[in-house]
Amino acid sequence: MDVKDHKAGVYKQQYRYKSFSPTNINATWTWAEPKLNTLLAEANRKLGELNAFSLHVPDVDYFIEMHVVKEATTSSRIEGTRTEIEDALLKKEDIEPEKRDDWQEVQNYIKAMNSAIGRLKDIPLSTRLLKETHKILLSKGRGATKLAGEYRTSQNWIGGATINDAVFVPPHHGEVSDLMGDLENFLHNETIDVPDLVRVAIAHYQFETIHPFLDGNGRIGRLMITLYLVSRKLLAKPTLYLSEYFEKHKNLYYDNLMKVRTSNDLLQWIKFFLVAVIETSKKGVSTFEAILKLREKIEGEQIITLGKKLPKAKELINVLYRYPKMTAADVVKAISVTPATANALIKDFVRLKILFEVTGRQRDRKFVFKDYIQLFQK
Repeated sequence: MDVKDHKAGVYKQQYRYKSFSPTNINATWTWAEPKLNTLLAEANRKLGELNAFSLHVPDVDYFIEMHVVKEATTSSRIEGTRTEIEDALLKKEDIEPEKRDDWQEVQNYIKAMNSAIGRLKDIPLSTRLLKETHKILLSKGRGATKLAGEYRTSQNWIGGATINDAVFVPPHHGEVSDLMGDLENFLHNETIDVPDLVRVAIAHYQFETIHPFLDGNGRIGRLMITLYLVSRKLLAKPTLYLSEYFEKHKNLYYDNLMKVRTSNDLLQWIKFFLVAVIETSKKGVSTFEAILKLREKIEGEQIITLGKKLPKAKELINVLYRYPKMTAADVVKAISVTPATANALIKDFVRLKILFEVTGRQRDRKFVFKDYIQLFQK
């Protein structure tokens, strides 16, 4: 199938509304557009550079945690959730009551993402895995009543107060299972020649068009991109998340998805997707470079001055790479020291301007690894 000849689907009359039924995608895709070839080559090169960093950065798993937190807050923000990275790092009891639903959705996303990445060791990227991940995503909070882990059994829509003024109405729920089966087959079909980045671009469009769940489709659809890249070993670690680019260009993101449905312009969507991979990979490399520079300063110049405290200081800094907002009690538990030792280490880290106290209180004080968190907020 030539991309430019793709017919995205047809509208089907339902009771008092029309739903969009997408064409199956499990086929070989070709194109004659030179620009797509150029973008594809560049995207593969930049993705390879990002992957090389994840292979060569010492203790890279320390830093993956914050990548996940950033993705969870950004992907959830696209759906209207308002939780920032620093809030996501807090415990539930430290969140203002009116913000707890948003906080819970981000925590669900972090848990769902970590679970899905871990499950890839046992099962392939599949509708089964997506359902498992969706069940965790909607396990608590606002989405708990919306068929967590199950395909929808009723019609949903995007935009508009009612289905009659909706921007887009996905396929009837009776079609969802077959369409998702076709999508899964497309992801794993070894008899067709489709480059991985083009394949996952088309798959993401198709998933968002099917909208198989009552809630959480955007978050699962974006997470599916990372899961695919890891499952195909384009990434050794889950270090590429496109949500930040999609949020920054939110109107273009939705417009390009919609143009496929209204104008059959799959080519433009693929090009937009490849640019997202290029720009996000570049930013990922820059973040890793900044992390290494900060780490060299802290471990090579600052904590090395702590003498006999150095071994525990190294343990603490490694914990802070994962959890950059802590209390003295957290430090006691994390590196198995007495409260007196924990407070002494924190005092040293504050003096060295590694940690900053953020409550202004004398009791129940919280300390933030500010310079590190800021690397994920740029």
